[in-house]
Order: sequence, then structure tokens, then C-alpha cells
Amino acid sequence: MAGDDGGPTALRIMLGGHLRRMREAAGISRADAGWQIRSSESKVSRMELGRVGFKERDVKDLLAFYGLRDERERDRLMELARAANNPGWWSRYGDVMPAWFANYVGLEVAAKLIRTYEVLFVPGLLQTESYARAVVQLGRSYLPKEEIDQRVALRVERQQILTRSNPIKLWVVIDEAVLHRPIGGRDAMREQIEHLQAMARLPNITLQVMPFSSVGYPSAGGAFSVLRFPEGDLPDVVYIEHAASALYLDKIEDLDEYAAIMDALSIAASPVNDTQKALHEALARMS
Repeated sequence: MAGDDGGPTALRIMLGGHLRRMREAAGISRADAGWQIRSSESKVSRMELGRVGFKERDVKDLLAFYGLRDERERDRLMELARAANNPGWWSRYGDVMPAWFANYVGLEVAAKLIRTYEVLFVPGLLQTESYARAVVQLGRSYLPKEEIDQRVALRVERQQILTRSNPIKLWVVIDEAVLHRPIGGRDAMREQIEHLQAMARLPNITLQVMPFSSVGYPSAGGAFSVLRFPEGDLPDVVYIEHAASALYLDKIEDLDEYAAIMDALSIAASPVNDTQKALHEALARMS
């Protein structure tokens, strides 16, 4: 079972995976499973993908239908179902957070390693409050102050995964252009670069800069993240965000391709030992 920081999103995916494997081992179709819980084939599919909450009655009925006789295993899976239904801390930001992004935050909380490539902005997990506020307001000056405050607070609170008792490992490659783009003005950008200097010194954070002198990796395209989890039941996920939606890729061929792209970007970027020098030079330009 996931640890205390696993989060309900990860727990739903874990339980859904268990149910799918048990159904397949029993030779039962999704349609028959749906009938057993007074629902539909599509409902069972969503459950197995971890995209919906679990009614304890449904889980209990499915476990019996799939022939589970081990009482300890049944109790463990029922406990997992109850934990998966607990709202994550991010649920209080539901008014300003679309469902497709709430799924990402839930996965982010459960990850043990996140590798990110960014070409426009400092990644959200490394943004200062001032920088985050400026990014949130880009093209959204019409938003009420209360909503902007909530969006910024969400972005800042997400960063606790970097400093909690069991912090995630974060490996970031940013394009050098990110350090030249004075988001929020020069003062805000100076503060942001100083923050990057401090965060890059943490043992669980690796930061590399893709210099203008490097051609990078043509297949990379835009920004993306690769999330890896501590539980064997959770496959890696590639996350690609768009303006009003996001892609979640977990097919093995997609994972292999993006892992190769991330490795190539890390090789094309300046070595980690050169990061503080690049940040120092960027800071001097903002003076």
C-alpha cells in the first residue's frame, strides 16, 4: 500500500489495477463485472483505470465475484478502497483547479521521481510566489484577486513534496531562454533566480540549463514531465499540459520514447556542475 504521502489518486490507480488483474485471472468480462455491481461495463473500466471513486459495496461484491477467499487480502483491499476515497489536500482548491489538473497533482504527490523539461517558464515546483503570481496573471488580468490568490497558493503548496520528510527527487532541464524572460519584472526575476540557486543545492533536486549554444533534442517538442512511483502497481506516467487539457501517457512505447528524449536532453544540456555558474550569470543580467 502507498505511504502516507501516496494520495487518493495513486491509491485509486493501485486498487483499479488489482481489480483488473483479478478479473482477468478469473476470466470474467467487464460487462459481467458491471452487471454484478448493478452498473455498466464502462463503470468497471473507469474503476480499473482509477478514474472514479470506489463504493465499498462495489469493491466487496467484485472481490467475492472474482473468487477472493483470503480474508487478510480482502481486508487489505477494502482498507485501500476506503483510503482511496479520502479527499486529497488539493480538493479545497477545486473551485480554481480543473479535474484534468487535479489528477496530475494527485500523481505528483505520490511520485518518487519527477523529470521535467521546460522551455517557457520555471517549472511550478520551483517557482517563487511572486513569479507564480506573474505567470498566473499572464493573459488572465480579468480574474478576480481571490481566484489569483488561490491559484498561487495551490502552486506554492504543491512544493511541499520537495521538503517533506520523504521528499521526491526532482530532475529539471530548463531552456536558457527561461532565465532571460523577466516574468513579473526584474526584481521578481532576481528573486526567482536566487531561489533556483538555493533549490539546486538540495540533494534531491537536479537542475540543468539547456544553453543557446546547444541544439537540444529536436524530438523533444514542448514541455513535458515523466513521473515515476515507488509502488510496483503504478506505471510511469508522461504528462503533457495544454492550455485547457492535458495528456497522460502510460503505454510502454510512449514511456520508452519519452525516457529516451529526457536522457538525450540531459546529455545535451550543460553539466550539473555548470548550473550555478549559469544562474549567477543570469542573475548578473537582471541587476
